[in-house]
This record gives sequence, structure tokens and C-alpha cells, in this order.
Amino acid sequence: MLTDDEIAALTPAQRRALITRLSRPVDEIVPSRGWLRRSRERRVTSMVAMAVVLVPWIVYLAASLPRRYVADHWDATWVGFDVLLLALIAATAFLGWRRRQLVVVTGFATGTLLVCDAWFDVLTAHGEDRVWSLLSALVVELPLAAAMVAGSLQVFRLVAARLWVLEPGAHSWQVPIPLPSEADAAVRRRPRGPGERRTVAS
Repeated sequence: MLTDDEIAALTPAQRRALITRLSRPVDEIVPSRGWLRRSRERRVTSMVAMAVVLVPWIVYLAASLPRRYVADHWDATWVGFDVLLLALIAATAFLGWRRRQLVVVTGFATGTLLVCDAWFDVLTAHGEDRVWSLLSALVVELPLAAAMVAGSLQVFRLVAARLWVLEPGAHSWQVPIPLPSEADAAVRRRPRGPGERRTVAS
């Protein structure tokens, strides 16, 4: 059993090695390296294919869409969008209050929707509404979006640093996805037998 003093004396590299060894599941079922590699390859291939298809589609839309268009269900479109935005804001507030790491996902999604809100507000506004849309975008929506995205990345970096997977001076996008040997046992749990208790860390 390591004492607190012995742990404090470990170097960052030794701590990362210790965490890796301790996090290796003994009797839990986790995805194999081959499954993870194939899954990653399929997802990356799908993303590249979608990006390739999207380029000519954007060119086609830019050349064919009319400058003005009468839209149906205009009220339902914006009300539904705001309901979705409200749900994400509420979820972010709840997860932040409960100190749950899922706040990274909802916070980043909220920031993205706020940018979309500002974009469509400004570009679809007409007449005097255009000034108010621009002001609300610059004063409210975009600053809030920046705060939500920055806060999400800050939480992500904090968690990565605490798990010793963030190298000094590295950026958030450089944090690697852990391999099965480094994965937490909670990735995929084996079925509990009769009488077994489930422990959840708060």
C-alpha cells in the first residue's frame, strides 16, 4: 500500500504509469483494441465521406438557392429551436450544479446552438429588426456561446489533467482517447451476479 508521501514523491510519468496499471480492468469486459481500431476507422471514413459530399452540395446551394424565400411553419421553427436551446441550457445548469462531466457535452452543444441562433437571426432579419438582431448577437448570443464553449474546454482540460493524460503545454484537442488497457472499468460492465452490489462514485 502506497502512502500519501510516497504518492506525492512520484514524478508525473510515474503517476501516469500507476494510474494506467490501476485502471486496467481485472474481471470487466472492455472493447478489444481491434474493435476500437475498426470502429474508429469506420467513423473517420464516414466523416471524410460526408465532408467530400458536402463540398459540391454547398456549391450547388450557393448557385441555385433564391435570395428570398417564403418559409412555412416559421413560428414553429423558431419556437422549437428555442425550446431545444432552453433544454440544453437547463441540462447544462443541472449537470454543472451536480458536478457531472457530461456538462462538457451539453455546454459545448449549447454554445454551438447560440452561434447558430445568432447566425440565422442576423441573416434572416428584415428592416429595423436587423439592427436589434445584430446587437443581440454581439452583446448576448456570441459572448454566451464563447463562455459556454470555453467553460466546456476548461472542464475537459481539468479532467484530463487530473487523469494525467494531458501533457504539460498541450491543447485540449491533443488529449488522446484511452486504449482498452488504459480504459476505466466503467466503459463496459459485466452483468452482476446475484447478491453483487453496484458502487457508483459521486
